[in-house]
Amino acid sequence: MLITKKCILTGKENTLDLPVTKEQIELWQDGLTIQKAMPNLNDSQREFIMTGILDDVWDKVLTPEETVGIILNPKRDD
Repeated sequence: MLITKKCILTGKENTLDLPVTKEQIELWQDGLTIQKAMPNLNDSQREFIMTGILDDVWDKVLTPEETVGIILNPKRDD
């Protein structure tokens, strides 16, 4: 299925052809975790569906150390 998302970091629209079904997308949109709704996708593919961010953008924006810091110490507003 062709998925088009606007990257939350760059604002650019990106499109990927991913092996997902409409039903999987709906399960995720209805609240099932993306890992359970789309277990056949890898981390990068799931990240793209959630945020529109492609691997090359992560590589340009964040160093590996920054990525670990975000994962281990997320800043939350809630």
